[in-house]
Formats: sequence, structure tokens, C-alpha cells
Amino acid sequence: MSYSIDLSGRVALITGASSGLGAHFARTLAGAGAAVALAARRIERLKTLRAEIEAGGGDAHVVELDVTDHDSIRAAVAHVETEMGTIDILVNNSGVSTTQRLVDVTPEDYDFVTDTNTRGAFFVAQEVGKRMIARSRGAAPGTFIGGRIVNIASIAGQRVLSQIGVYAMSKAAVIHMTRAMALEWGRFGINVNALCPGYIDTEINHHHWQTEAGAKLVATLPRKRVGRPQDLDLALLMLCANESGFVNGAVVNADDGYAL
Repeated sequence: MSYSIDLSGRVALITGASSGLGAHFARTLAGAGAAVALAARRIERLKTLRAEIEAGGGDAHVVELDVTDHDSIRAAVAHVETEMGTIDILVNNSGVSTTQRLVDVTPEDYDFVTDTNTRGAFFVAQEVGKRMIARSRGAAPGTFIGGRIVNIASIAGQRVLSQIGVYAMSKAAVIHMTRAMALEWGRFGINVNALCPGYIDTEINHHHWQTEAGAKLVATLPRKRVGRPQDLDLALLMLCANESGFVNGAVVNADDGYAL
């Protein structure tokens, strides 16, 4: 038996879609047939990505979203469902980090990371989850054939890494948040899983791998290499697909074995 993942007819909301993995995830889901809602604060970059996806025959819409602002979250989700239809898939990707020793972290530094990575991720998932639950109960209009929420965590949520302690803490929280949501929302046909990338080469960090510090880091990796964004494609598509109905509360590592 062979499988192909077809997301045609599904609406996917991707947060943090203006660059890096978020932009790549949007391209991947659009390529599989999903209509993608591109959400972030940097609207002009989203418009460029939309044009790219549409030029390839995909369906993409832009929505402004600040995940640290609860009103912005509610407005963005409402806008997507008004313009595109009900959200079937959420890729909860927004994230930020700082590089510093824990003794140097200020309250502002701490809030900067956790407000986006943990609090923001929670309330985005909550807003989408509420609407999915309402449809599953027949309390809201729209067809419900099962929801998929993929929280983008990190291998740093399982293995503490030097100089990014607060980031690691925030992503560990996302992993446990995923399990809590899976436990509560699975009965409504919503599957909530976490994807934990390892070190991935994106336009955001590409320069780092050319430095001495980057080379030293690569030398510590199991196969002396960093991943490519496309190395995450199969795991992402599987977690978004209807065929993954028996996968709920999973934490999927895509790290080349780094966490072992």
C-alpha cells in the first residue's frame, strides 16, 4: 500500500510565517494542497511569501498577528475563518530567543521569550481549539472532520543547551502544554502534537554555521551536520494529515539523533 498526503480542502494557519521555518512550513502545506493563512507581524514579508505561493498555484492569505497580544490573536483567528473558512490545521510556530547566561537574564529578557514562546503559543492554540471544539459539538457552523494542532517546540525543550536557558525552559513548557491539550481535546477529534527540530540551517541562522563557533557546534552533532528545513517536511505533513488520527500527544524529534 502506498500513501500520499493530500491536504486539499483544508485550511491551515501558520504563525511566525514571515521567515525561517514558518515560511517553509507554509510553502510545504500549500504544496500539499492546503489553503494557508500566513500570520506574523511583518506584513510586507508575508505578502512576498503569498505572491510566491500563489505563483506556484497555491492559495494563501495574509493576516497580521502579534501572539503576545490576546486581542490580536482573537482578531486574527476570526479574520482567517471569515475570509478562508474554518481552520482545520494550526502550525503554532512563533518563537524568539536570546543568547545569554541565566545570571544575566533580566525580567524583560525573560518576558520577551516566554510571552511569545509559551504564553503566545498557548493562547493561539486555545483560540483555535475553542472554535474546533464548538464545531465538533455542533455548536458552531462549519463542517468538522477533525482538527490538527502542531506545536513547534525544540530539541532544547528536552536537552538543555548552554546560553539559551530561558528558551529551553519555554520550549519544555510547550512540550508539556502539547500533552495537556492532547489529553483534554482528543475527545473532540482534535489531535495535538509537538514537533521538535534540532539544529536547522535557515536564512535566520545561516551565517552562524560559517563562523568558528558554528563549526565547533557542528562538530558536536551526531553526524557532524545541521538539518535543512525540508528535513522536517514529512514529519510535519504526517502530523497535519487526516491519516494521523491515532497520533495524539506525541513529541516528534527531528534532530538527527541529537537528543539521544
